[in-house]
Amino acid sequence: MNQNLSSYWIFYTVAGAGNISKAAKELYISQPAISKSIQKLEENLGCRLFSRSSRGVQLTDEGELLYGHVREAFDTLSTGEEKLKRSIELGVGHLQIGVSTTLCKHMLLPCLKEFIRKNPHIRISISCQSTNDTLHLLDENKIDIGLIGRPDNMKNISFYFAGDIEDIFTASPDYLANLKKRGTGSAILENSTLMLLDKNNMTRRYIDDYLQENHITAADFIDISDMDLLIEFAKIGVGAACVIKSFVSKELSDGSLVEIPLKNPIKKREVGFACREHVKPSRALQTFIDFFTTNIPEKKQTPDQKKGSYSI
Repeated sequence: MNQNLSSYWIFYTVAGAGNISKAAKELYISQPAISKSIQKLEENLGCRLFSRSSRGVQLTDEGELLYGHVREAFDTLSTGEEKLKRSIELGVGHLQIGVSTTLCKHMLLPCLKEFIRKNPHIRISISCQSTNDTLHLLDENKIDIGLIGRPDNMKNISFYFAGDIEDIFTASPDYLANLKKRGTGSAILENSTLMLLDKNNMTRRYIDDYLQENHITAADFIDISDMDLLIEFAKIGVGAACVIKSFVSKELSDGSLVEIPLKNPIKKREVGFACREHVKPSRALQTFIDFFTTNIPEKKQTPDQKKGSYSI
C-alpha cells in the first residue's frame, strides 16, 4: 500500500459525508487539511476521486471503485476490533494441549470438565502422543502446554505438579491361579507373559529400567500401545500387565484384577503440566495455569518446585 492509512480514512469519511465541511467536523481537523490530503491522494493515485460542486463533493467512477475497497477494509477492521473486544470480555482464546492417550482419559479429562464449565469460550485442541513427542511439540511451539510424566532431563521447561502415579503389575485371578498350578512360587513375573506399553513410551523405559535393576527376566513380552488395552488383556487372562494403579482401582476393588506383590515396589512418578519457561503465556494459557494451580493436590515440594520451575 503506497498511501498511509490516515489518507484513506479521510477519503472514506469525505465520501460518506458528501461534504468536506461536514467531514471536517467528524474528523476534528480543518477543511484545508482535508482538501490537501485528498489532493495529495489524487496526485499519488493519478486520478480524480471527487467531482466538486457548490453542493459538496461526489465520487467519480474511479473514486467509487476505490471507495468500495476502502469501505470493505474499514468494515473488516471494525469487525476485528469488535471481535477482539468481545473476546477479551468473554475470555475467548485457544489452548493447545499435548498429552498421552492414557493421561488424557484418566487425568486431563476430569480436569478439563470443570475448566470448560468455568471457561466455556476458550477453544481447546488436544494432541495425543507420548511424553517425548509432547516435549518436542512444546520446543517447536506447536502446543501451549503438555501433561506429562516428569522426565529426568527437562531444560527450559516450567513444570507444575499435578499428581503422583504408581506403576504396578496386575493380572486376573484365573491367570495367577494357573501360574500357581505350574509351581512358579514367588517368581510370578519371571514366569509370566508381561504386557507392557511399547518401547517408544517413557513409561516403558521406566519399567525396563526397573526390571533390569531387579534382575527380572520374563518368559515372554507383549508390547501394546494403549494402557486401556493392557487392562482389558489382563482382565481376560492374556498375561500380567504393568499399569498405573489408580487407573485400575475399580478392577482391583471388584476382584477382576489382582495386584502382584513385588519384593521391591516400583517408585512412584510425578505427573504434571509443562510449558515453555521463558515464553509469555497467552491469556488462555494463563487462565488454565491459574485454574489448575489452585486445584492440584497438596504436595511437599522444594521452593523451586512450588514456583513450577525446573532447571535440569
